[in-house]
Amino acid sequence: MQKTLFTFILIYLTFSTEVFCQTLFLEINGSNETETKIIDSLNYLKTHKDYFSIKSEIEFIQNSLFKKGYIEHETSEVSKINDSLFSTTINLRTKYKTVHVYYNNQLINKNILHQISTKVFDNYFELPFKQIENALKFINAKITEDGFPFSTLHLDNISIENKTYLKANLNIDSPKEKRLVNEIIIKGYEKFPRSYLKHYLKIKKNQAFDITTIKNKTEQLNDLRFASQIKSPEVLFSKDSTSLYLYLEKSQSNNFDGFLGFGTNEETNNIEFDGYLNLNLTNNLNFGESFRLLYKSDENDQKTFNVNATLPYIFKTPIGLDFELQIFKRDSSFTTVDQSIKLHYQINSKHKIYTGITNLESNNLLSTINTSNITDYKTSYYTIAYEYIKPQSYNLLFPINSNFYFETNFGNREQTNSSRKQTQLYIDASKIFNLNSTNSFYTRINGSLLSSDNYLENELARFGGINSIRGFEENSLYASTYGLLNTEYRYQISNSIYVHSIIDAAYLENNILNTQEKLFGYGFGFGILTKAGVFKLNYANGKLQNQKFKLSNSKIHISLTTVF
Repeated sequence: MQKTLFTFILIYLTFSTEVFCQTLFLEINGSNETETKIIDSLNYLKTHKDYFSIKSEIEFIQNSLFKKGYIEHETSEVSKINDSLFSTTINLRTKYKTVHVYYNNQLINKNILHQISTKVFDNYFELPFKQIENALKFINAKITEDGFPFSTLHLDNISIENKTYLKANLNIDSPKEKRLVNEIIIKGYEKFPRSYLKHYLKIKKNQAFDITTIKNKTEQLNDLRFASQIKSPEVLFSKDSTSLYLYLEKSQSNNFDGFLGFGTNEETNNIEFDGYLNLNLTNNLNFGESFRLLYKSDENDQKTFNVNATLPYIFKTPIGLDFELQIFKRDSSFTTVDQSIKLHYQINSKHKIYTGITNLESNNLLSTINTSNITDYKTSYYTIAYEYIKPQSYNLLFPINSNFYFETNFGNREQTNSSRKQTQLYIDASKIFNLNSTNSFYTRINGSLLSSDNYLENELARFGGINSIRGFEENSLYASTYGLLNTEYRYQISNSIYVHSIIDAAYLENNILNTQEKLFGYGFGFGILTKAGVFKLNYANGKLQNQKFKLSNSKIHISLTTVF
């Protein structure tokens, strides 16, 4: 008896499973072969798990046909052909291709309509039927941008004008008064410099309220080094006012950078050391200001001292000031003092333009030696520059995705008995090509050109070293014109460790010595993000084009950048 009961239950469960898991099929036909092909082109779902799914699919197809202009289509009752097949017929009837939308020109600007229609008249505009939904969304978005966030619009009084045209009225329901940003409240970082709201984010009081535009603008906060957005902005509406809440936090933006390099002196065969200290202070006064102090001493008995200060949005205007002082001394040969002041205008979060003046003064320290290549001079330049920076804030190892800086200087060099017109160009650009989450390719182009009737040794550009062509001593290369290419293939082992290759190339011209050289640097390196900062080590070997590879020419560069 128990065995018979068990067999009965098993048969029942098997039968029930087959019944409830049975696949159903849907077939939709048109009133003729042509209409059937149109319906088939919609790629409707033909297999279903139950009858409710079939009804939902038919409703979806009806809605799709309506959007295509078949507003008069008729659908027959669903027929059950057999246990698994269901069928219905849709008579498409007339397809309307165009709608004449009548509007109130006091409520909507023609310029908005010209963006969605090529035929706009004083009281109506034409739209392809299939574009109605997107067009209405676009118009509503534009009305919202003008300060009417609670506006709604729809088409009513839809009627047939002829066999292909429909006509309808555009009805706009919106408050009579615009919503303006009456108050901006900052939470988290209350001392955030307000000038950045107005000139950097371009958010200010009494502007038309549009939450979408505001969210897009506040995302630019993540491009700032000293502040970031905690969460999306929120808004509080009251009867007579609109309050905007921004949630920010102050970020650690100061950094201390240094490196140590050592190599073998070819003449003495002794190991020599060189290095630098680089201090950057940002927004310590909650003004958005930055201050940089650089001191460098390298193995060629060259010393560099540089001070740079940037004051953004002075007197709450969109104009900022940049000051720079640089002193360079080469052993006992000469000193050069470079002073500049620039005005800058921040176009937006990524673009900035500069204009200013630069004064250089160099003194020959070899007073007892007769040399025509090193002599006293003074140069005054007018400066124009442009800067573009695109960050990638999600990557702590490589925070800058791309940058471009171009500067041109033109003026006169004054000597005791002569004056020469000069032009100087400088470019520095880099880009990271992210192949995937772990592999990337970095490339940088850097170059300088000095155009003059004659040249002095103490005015030539100096380059070489960890921040230039690697494998060469710091500032050991002098050129009237040079260009260099840095490349790295980077493999990111984790979020805090990466290794990379080094392949550098450079070309230089020295018009004093009438020489042209091609230089190359090869090597490898790695970087580690630690609690103290980013530690980098590079090993590179530098050589001239016709020079044999020598292991003794290799350089090891070590640097540590600490953020605090």
